[in-house]
Amino acid sequence: MNVDHPVLDVEPNIHTIDELIDAFGRSGGFMAGHLYDGVKIMEQMLADPDTTVFLSFTADLVATGLRGLLAKFVERGFADVVITTAGTLDHDLAKSMGGVYFRGTFDADDSYLLREGINRIGNVFVRKEHYGPLIEKAVHGALADVEGVVGVRELIWRIGGGVSDDSSIVKAASRSCVPIYVPGFVDGAFGTALLTLNDMRRARGKSGVLVDVIKDEREIMDIVYSSKKLGAIIVGGGISKHHVIWWSQFKDGLDYVVYVTTATEWDGSLSGARPKEAISWGKVKPTAASSFVFSDATVALPIMFSYVANKLGFRRRNLGIYPWSCSQ
Repeated sequence: MNVDHPVLDVEPNIHTIDELIDAFGRSGGFMAGHLYDGVKIMEQMLADPDTTVFLSFTADLVATGLRGLLAKFVERGFADVVITTAGTLDHDLAKSMGGVYFRGTFDADDSYLLREGINRIGNVFVRKEHYGPLIEKAVHGALADVEGVVGVRELIWRIGGGVSDDSSIVKAASRSCVPIYVPGFVDGAFGTALLTLNDMRRARGKSGVLVDVIKDEREIMDIVYSSKKLGAIIVGGGISKHHVIWWSQFKDGLDYVVYVTTATEWDGSLSGARPKEAISWGKVKPTAASSFVFSDATVALPIMFSYVANKLGFRRRNLGIYPWSCSQ
């Protein structure tokens, strides 16, 4: 219980992100206070040279304008490891290949959209020809000469190395030597494109690409064990959230953690579980600096990431945690 900080009124003369965050801290009430705590923990986490930072987010965000923000966050060194869902690859590659997404509405007539060949992601629209076909073209083109057994992270880097779009997350990760792990990589167009690539190769009498998902797990294990401390910025829930906290238990739990989500905990879901629930599993340390921000990420992340970027500029990463060599 904290009774040291009185609640102060917010004045209507806020001009910068720093002033807004300070106002949130002074106002104290409800999610403003949680968001203030979250950005301060992020700042502390990213400034700690002994901490390996995991960034976890769900794919729906990449369909929005947050894609470029996430890419720049990676590019500035604010993430040592990215764990996400299959749709991140789908949306990122579709946009990189010229796919255009439009602002739509939650109240759209979905039967009409089906007839018109339009996919809906919440209140974002994308035409079918700007999605699946472009993703398949990107995957088939980038992996045309890849053979043998490879991990998903290696495939993503291979594709990212050929992307020219500066707002691309896979390009930023590939150029910055930041691994992207997608434990559910077959759950989307990316996985289907790998399947059709292998089918086409076999039809021509050639061997396909054998994806070794355990290779990715070994890499995550090596990174966790090589780290002195662990921190995580977890946006949304599902498999990407759980994969971060699952591996963290093998290092006695996260030292820093910030959750941003709109999921509720009273249905028993992993997506809505608070950081304190993870303490019971050993996935978050009892002494960890933690914050739970109940907010739409499209509102919270631009504020939080901009604040951290303004404060820290660029972060120098510890490249010694990786089971491969890379330069920065």
